[in-house]
Amino acid sequence: MLLRLVVLVVAVTLAGRLWQLQMVQGETYRVLADRNRFRQVDVAAPRGVIYDRNGAILARNRPSFTVAVVPADLPKDYQGEPDAAAESAVLDHLSDLLNRPAPAVQPSPTPTGAPRELQRLASPTPAPTPIPDRQPWLRPRDEIEQGIEDGRLGGAYRPVTVATNIQEATAFLIAEDAANLPGVELLLDPIRDYPSGALTAHLIGYMGHIPQNEVADYEAQGYGPDAQVGLTGLEVSFEQELRGDPGRQTIEVDVNGRKVRTVGEADPAQPGHNLVLTVDSELQRVAAAALQEALDQSKGFTKATQGAVVALDPRNGAVLAMVSLPSHDNNLFAKGITSDAWNALATDPNLPLFNQAVAGQYPPGSIFKIIVASAGLQDGVINIRTQLGDGFDGVNDGIIWLPNEYLPWDRTRDQPFYSWIHKYGQGHGFVTVRMALAVSDDIFFYQLGGGYLNIFHGLGVEEIGYYARDFGLDALTGIELFSESAGHIPDPKWKRLNYAQNWLTGDTYNMSIGQGYVLATPLQMANATAAVANRGYLYKPQLVDHITDAEGKVSRPFTPALIREVSVDPANLDTVREGMYGAVNWAEGTAPLARLANIAVAGKTGTAEFYRDWDKDSLPDRDEKGNLPTHAWFTSFAPYVDPEIVVTVFIANGGEGSSVAAPVAAKVLKAYFGVEQ
Repeated sequence: MLLRLVVLVVAVTLAGRLWQLQMVQGETYRVLADRNRFRQVDVAAPRGVIYDRNGAILARNRPSFTVAVVPADLPKDYQGEPDAAAESAVLDHLSDLLNRPAPAVQPSPTPTGAPRELQRLASPTPAPTPIPDRQPWLRPRDEIEQGIEDGRLGGAYRPVTVATNIQEATAFLIAEDAANLPGVELLLDPIRDYPSGALTAHLIGYMGHIPQNEVADYEAQGYGPDAQVGLTGLEVSFEQELRGDPGRQTIEVDVNGRKVRTVGEADPAQPGHNLVLTVDSELQRVAAAALQEALDQSKGFTKATQGAVVALDPRNGAVLAMVSLPSHDNNLFAKGITSDAWNALATDPNLPLFNQAVAGQYPPGSIFKIIVASAGLQDGVINIRTQLGDGFDGVNDGIIWLPNEYLPWDRTRDQPFYSWIHKYGQGHGFVTVRMALAVSDDIFFYQLGGGYLNIFHGLGVEEIGYYARDFGLDALTGIELFSESAGHIPDPKWKRLNYAQNWLTGDTYNMSIGQGYVLATPLQMANATAAVANRGYLYKPQLVDHITDAEGKVSRPFTPALIREVSVDPANLDTVREGMYGAVNWAEGTAPLARLANIAVAGKTGTAEFYRDWDKDSLPDRDEKGNLPTHAWFTSFAPYVDPEIVVTVFIANGGEGSSVAAPVAAKVLKAYFGVEQ
């Protein structure tokens, strides 16, 4: 009887408990079960593609595999609490798979148990070719365990990244062994691929993890902590346009946390917009090859290793080519750069990560004379018939003697200023401004800029500075690259503050030929040349022609951006243009190596001295004849009558602009116009 009573009590108790679980608390447990079974997950948005002006792909997305663990799905004991031993066994097994040499992957048959995403990638037809030799990134074990613990305190269903950029073969191993890896997720993420590599690396840039000091800003914009963002070049300048908007979907998972199906309507991801550049990658290739050949053949007393080429359309500011050497392969960053590779790039004295075209600041030398000539004509200091140059002292020897500022009566203290032709034992004599540009007569421009005794009153430092800034120097051009430098145009106040010295006439002389304290970037000088070529319009250089959405519709067309009309009459600019034409085409001109058959080219050579005091312990300051090293410059436009292209070449420590830089420009112009000779 007692036994029956006990059985009855137990049965009633169990029935009551069952009633409580199913009827009273049933809805609560159903909600909890659904929370375990159904999850909302983010869907990554494909990043926009970058094309050149002819449709060649410069940046695209390739598949990459990421391994993560979901804390809530890791093994639990019979009480539903985390099972530390089983969890450690899962992580040990996962680590073993990640560090195991991956076997070669056959495209078919598809590995048993592989999820649909992997099955699609294993298909031999639609899958893109994976990036070879990419470097996996494995998170340290202690960081993984800490991430799991943090997740359990809040966000247990948020994946903790274990490894990125893993090879496909390793991904298949993990997919096949999914039954023994509860809580482990295999994610398919896009990785950036740059088909043009080093050719356009300085323009396109590369992506990487969010910098530590900017995490809060990016998270406020909806980025996850492990997101990849643009770090340099156009990748960072157009981050918002390229990134797209991630979507969300509700999925059903099994007991191990693996996706079973999608539930309901997904909120699809919105792909990023595409950039179509103004750059012609074939012209870029020609410019890079020509510049590299010039570097290889340089014959200075130390070898040239750095240079830049900029090609602009003077009609609208579009950048047709922009090369900086040496360069780097931005795929190294997309694949996961090793510390050794990064250190090699970061410590290379030739600065392969540095964009010489927009960030390099150098004395422009004689190509600066196009600005000084424009200023002299506009201010009426000279006209087309004014003759200046060697001979005021009665000797045509390529030397002008400037009296000492403090002892002008003592002519033994005069300071000599030389023209480049002095080394040949003669001068250019008296010449007009057009001939002075054609033969690059330094003495003419010394006098035009700084005057000479009481015989001729020159422009002066303030006027030269005004026109230099009017032509875009000493300021950013506004190109879509954050690494741009502004250069420098000096003035007397600046010299007093920085050197505690007064400005001297000799400083104006040096400034008049683009030397002394004058600094400019190759892009700035190309843009100033474009303003001369188009007879007065200074445009903002632009790399992006237009932006399209994922369906190819133009969302932002190209619009020329006029910075200003320079303060020089077109008639005066025509005189400067004639002098530049003479430099290439007249018998006395300094740039015959830039001539083209059937295409009239105008240009200006430049050879800028510089003092290498920062590395004087390892490199000589002067050659055996006592000459300082020189940068080689050449800036040009063509055709002469209706210019379509400006090409500016800079070669650091390259020697003579006429013999080193001009041939590089000629090769670029030949490629642009399709001429053989």
